Amino acid sequence: MSTIQPVAPPPLPGDHATAVDLGTARTRIFAELGKAVVGQQAVIEQILIALVAGGHCLITGAPGLAKTLLVKSIARVFHLDFRRIQFTPDLMPTDIVGVEILQEQAGQRQLVFVPGPIFGNLILADEINRTPPKTQAALLEAMQEQQVTAAGRRHALPDPFFVLATQNPIEMEGTYPLPEAQLDRFMFNVVIDYLPEDEEVAVIQRTTAAAGAQPEPLFTGEDVLRFHALVRKVPIAEDLVRWAVRLAASTRPGQAAAPDFVKNWVNWGAGTRAAQFLTLGAKARALLHGRSHVTREDLVALALPVLRHRVLVNYRAEAENVGVETVIQRLLERMP
Repeated sequence: MSTIQPVAPPPLPGDHATAVDLGTARTRIFAELGKAVVGQQAVIEQILIALVAGGHCLITGAPGLAKTLLVKSIARVFHLDFRRIQFTPDLMPTDIVGVEILQEQAGQRQLVFVPGPIFGNLILADEINRTPPKTQAALLEAMQEQQVTAAGRRHALPDPFFVLATQNPIEMEGTYPLPEAQLDRFMFNVVIDYLPEDEEVAVIQRTTAAAGAQPEPLFTGEDVLRFHALVRKVPIAEDLVRWAVRLAASTRPGQAAAPDFVKNWVNWGAGTRAAQFLTLGAKARALLHGRSHVTREDLVALALPVLRHRVLVNYRAEAENVGVETVIQRLLERMP
């Protein structure tokens, strides 16, 4: 496969400054987040890539792994309006979107829309899989269209707008698996695992001592919007786009080109949105690493977070103790 990169057009002065800001700020962002969160470098980078690219993130991990703290710290570093929604079994859609109430003004009664907590820049949907599907679906329109509809009226959400949803492992009691249509709206599924022993010791020492320094803001919402525009200008070779498309297509068991192990283990594969997010995420990763073009390494690095929630394994794979990550790794190994 050719890896020749296309010649990029000369960058505008504003674009160049934005790229320099983003490329040099990666170390500073990690340093500020390190004041609150110990370790989890790969997790932080994946969330930053989604933020820079303008995508939503699903964060999966057991309770007590600092998922909420991480999201709050990122909102502080980027100086975004942060809202937290605690999802519970009795939460209603109007508790998220908002509701119209009857008010009396100038001797007349009229319905007035009271915005819900979703009207912010960075929304933490905490334990999203502990609420029934009816309430989970309240986020669908917001995530896709950046608006909500209440009583037939559309209300635009702030810009930028991100949903970072945390969920407990599906095997835990009292969880409701997210429907496939909603899972597909998330750019990444980021998995947080337990820390190594040394980092866990550092967490205990830090959290049982006096409060330390807090992360300082480095950017604003306007900076984030400039990052979004710049990411879409990053050039990528056609053969790399084709690689992303073929990787997504190879997860679909119904296609003739799918390998035998996919046909045996996979019940449902990834759609076109997977290749879109893989390409967009690779562009953002290139900028964060100080490069002005995409490489195959960028695509490979993001394959797992992009695909792990879009590929559904069947009962045969579960019986053979084969997880979705095993399937994706085998696909990456056979890609040219």
